[in-house]
Formats: sequence, C-alpha cells, structure tokens
Amino acid sequence: MRIHGLYAIADPSVRPDVPLPELCARLARSGASVVQIRWKGAGARELLEAARAALPLVRGAGAALVINDRPDIAWLAGADGVHLGADDLPIAEARKLVGPALSIGATVRDLGGAIAAAAAGADHVGFGPVFVTSTKVVDAPPRGLEGLRAICASSPVPVVAIAGIGLSNIGQVADCGASAAAVVSDLLRAESIEARGRALREAFEAGAGRRDRQPA
Repeated sequence: MRIHGLYAIADPSVRPDVPLPELCARLARSGASVVQIRWKGAGARELLEAARAALPLVRGAGAALVINDRPDIAWLAGADGVHLGADDLPIAEARKLVGPALSIGATVRDLGGAIAAAAAGADHVGFGPVFVTSTKVVDAPPRGLEGLRAICASSPVPVVAIAGIGLSNIGQVADCGASAAAVVSDLLRAESIEARGRALREAFEAGAGRRDRQPA
C-alpha cells in the first residue's frame, strides 16, 4: 500500500449528514492516497457493512482503504490496511490475524516508539499530535514541526503526520519529511470535500518539492 500526500480520515461524527460509504468515496475522489474509516461508536456489524460498501468506491477512485482500531474488520472487509492505537491489539498479534498482505500502521509519540513499532511489524507510523486538534482527545502535548522533522529523519518506516493539519500547514508538514498528512476537520467540513482535497494535495506536493530542492 502506497502512502503519500493526503491521508484522509472518514469520521461520521464530523459529517453525520453524509452516509459513510459516500463520504469515503468523496475523500478518495479528492485525491487522497489513503482513506481511513474512524468510526468510534459503531458496532462490529455496522462497521463491517460500511467498510464493505466503501471498499469498491475507494479503490475505484485509486485510493486504499484502512480501518482504524479493528484488524478483524479490516481483514473481513478485504481492506488494504489497519491502523492501531496504543490501546488496540499489539502489532505482532494483529499481524497474526491479518497476515502479510494488509498494511499495519501504528500511532507513536517519539522515535523510540517508531523503532519499536517497526520491529514489531508495522509498515508505517502515525506521529503526533503535531498540532492541537479538536476532533480527538489526545493524551500528549503537540510535538510541533521540529519534533516531526526529527522523527522523519530517523524513522525506519514512513511517517504519517497526525493532528491539527489543514491547508494552512500541510505544506510545512511535507517539508519536514512526512510521507503523508492525516487530515480530518479541515477536509470534512469544507464546502466541497473534493475541491479542498485537491488543494491540500497540491499544498503537500509543493512542500515536498521545497524539501527535495534543499541542498544536502
């Protein structure tokens, strides 16, 4: 699974007016490389049905589908990956469940966490919070751009920047070396999700281009 640029989070608590499969489709059409379903209040059956309905829509738009927290649902739905938080199944146990085909991402707070996650079998890590966020309760202070830059320079696996990212700062996130940036409210609350996604993707690419042009 290729992770690059815009990593879009489909959260029904932010956009309850849009059915989740359609929300995922809009995010995929916006140019996201990955769409993650983050539905904290859903039961297992409800989440599985939504994921199965979203999968062909997301893949049809050229994106990958990831399920938050639930490796069992990711495997049953045929998704491309699962993202694990600190309170979810350990990475090694999740790998036993989903096998080698699914990508596993894990939330980390520092470089030590990234190294440990990679050693346990994670394919990439989500690092943060980079900035203050209002869409999720976070048990750690913001790490800022310098913290992000430091982990991107040394992480053994790709880094997805998380928390508080929008059009005003996604270029700076890319400039720090992040492989992708997870975006929630700035994207979901936009008047046009598709147009906002394109703008976010372009801003990320511009930031990545500045980084690549810097002298070694």
